[in-house]
Amino acid sequence: MSMNRGGGGAAMRSFMKDTSVRGHKLAPRTIRRILAFGRPYRGLLTIFLLLVAVDATVGAVTPLLFRGIIDDGITPGRTDVVVSLAGIVALLALLSAAATLAQRWFSARIGEGLVFDLRTAVFDHVQGMPVAFFSRTQTGALIQRLNGDVLGAQQAFTSTLSNVVSNLLSVVLVLAAMLAMSWQITLLALVLLPLFVLPARMMAPRLRAATAESYRLNATMAQTMTERFNVAGAMLAKLFGRPQDSSRDFAGKAARVRDIGVTTATYAGIFRVSLTLVAALAVALVYGLGGVFAVEGALGIGTVVALTAYLTRLYGPLTSLSNLQVDVMTTLVSFERVLEVLDLPPMVADRADAVDLPANVEPRLEFDRVSFRYPSAAEVSLASLESVATLSRQVGEEVLRDVNVEVAPGRMVAVVGPSGAGKTTLASLVSRLYDVTSGTIRVGGHDVRSVTQRSLRSVIGVVTQDSHMYHDTIRANLLLARPDAADADLWAALDAARIGPLVAGLPDGLETVVGDRGYRLSGGERQRLAIARLLLKAPSIVILDEATAHLDSESEAAVQAALATALTGRTSLVIAHRLSTVRDADEILVLDEGRVRERGTHEQLLAAGGLYAELYRTQFARQDGEDELAAVPTP
Repeated sequence: MSMNRGGGGAAMRSFMKDTSVRGHKLAPRTIRRILAFGRPYRGLLTIFLLLVAVDATVGAVTPLLFRGIIDDGITPGRTDVVVSLAGIVALLALLSAAATLAQRWFSARIGEGLVFDLRTAVFDHVQGMPVAFFSRTQTGALIQRLNGDVLGAQQAFTSTLSNVVSNLLSVVLVLAAMLAMSWQITLLALVLLPLFVLPARMMAPRLRAATAESYRLNATMAQTMTERFNVAGAMLAKLFGRPQDSSRDFAGKAARVRDIGVTTATYAGIFRVSLTLVAALAVALVYGLGGVFAVEGALGIGTVVALTAYLTRLYGPLTSLSNLQVDVMTTLVSFERVLEVLDLPPMVADRADAVDLPANVEPRLEFDRVSFRYPSAAEVSLASLESVATLSRQVGEEVLRDVNVEVAPGRMVAVVGPSGAGKTTLASLVSRLYDVTSGTIRVGGHDVRSVTQRSLRSVIGVVTQDSHMYHDTIRANLLLARPDAADADLWAALDAARIGPLVAGLPDGLETVVGDRGYRLSGGERQRLAIARLLLKAPSIVILDEATAHLDSESEAAVQAALATALTGRTSLVIAHRLSTVRDADEILVLDEGRVRERGTHEQLLAAGGLYAELYRTQFARQDGEDELAAVPTP
């Protein structure tokens, strides 16, 4: 006897789910918000549920037709009844097939639509999160929300909903029909139900434990592969790792997953055999008791056959419904995990009344009494995305304190200072990677918080010391700056960045794939490509965050030449560690412990004999000649 209509396979998957969800308390309004996601599909859902009802009804009616064929057709010898009822059975089979195919289409249309809605909503929301969010969150956990949890959430409107409706209708219709034909056999069938649930209850904990361990080991192996198979991880493993130990550890986990797979298959086989055996015993008992009734004339032969057929449509749905709470809560918890991400407000967001920054805005940059502290973990992240129980609410100390700076149009201000002085933080605030804690940053007289982020970043270009490249072509990485740029514009930017001849000499030219994070290029080449991207964008304000750090002298010379072109005629704020850059600045700011301690030109600050002079001795002296060093006052 087959266990269709939500039978053995579905029951086994249901009982393998984590039962701890029974005690989970859904957040307020979760159900209403879940229904809101389904609102655009209410028409499709209505048709889908009608098709489910039609299919369940056809399944409940068919055994009655079997009874009629035997009792009203075959037994009295009426061929017309046999033929007509057999034709109806055939038509109902066709109707059931058509309904099933239609169900599949509507289920796919609703399910894939919901997956699209949820994924795009989460992706767009995460894209708008501040840098602090990404610095804390596990990338794998975010990907799980976009994949596993989104797929689990959409099942609330497809498989879980259809199973609940189909199983309930099937149980109600089947029990009604069986009770009408023989209450004694119906009672026997219900008494045997625990024998169906018992194998599931016995095997489920072992299956759950094995499955959970398999998921954990697979996640660990995936993390290992992710760390080892990117360029930086592979280099680290080769330089410092012990390949044999890594291979041994990986093989051990893979072997355990293999053993779990064998164990799970064995448990699943025992589960299916147990259900099949109990089902066969139930059929034997029904045929035995029903046969006795038929011999005694209390039941027709067709009724016995119909009752037996109904067993195939009773135990599967009843077994699945016995674990209904876990099925429903599992999908709701997945939905809640998705909503948890969507409910985390981005700390940096456009105001409702934000306006676009004028395209021809004066490139004047002002820091007016700016102070800043990095947000606490609880302000920017979720505990579940960091794999911790709770997030710290401890507020950090101020990184910047009462900073007042003005960079006039076309002028360059260099920022120097000890490590941890707040230089990179100062640069990050201009393009609103973070928002100031107090004070105001203005671009062309406009508070950066009052304009849209898109328009603000359109006039600001940034090059960092480790410019990131997507695993894509040179062309695609350049077009991030200006998607409508023509090839002539791309080559002009590459030539201005002193990397045009190199790209032209590559076999694939602009179509050359730069590799993961751009690692197919050298550090200097990657920096010049980043400068080309900046030149293509043509911003009026440029932020350089130690753009020549960690380069050899030859690469640095090429990058410096490219930067000279990039900075010409532009307002620029440069975090510098090279003397040549500092000397060329119109003004130098010396930042220490978040405060501007000194300001002036290179010569003025050297003559003052303060912190800058000390930094010059410790950081810049080797880049300069002996004469100027000798002229520095000694404290």
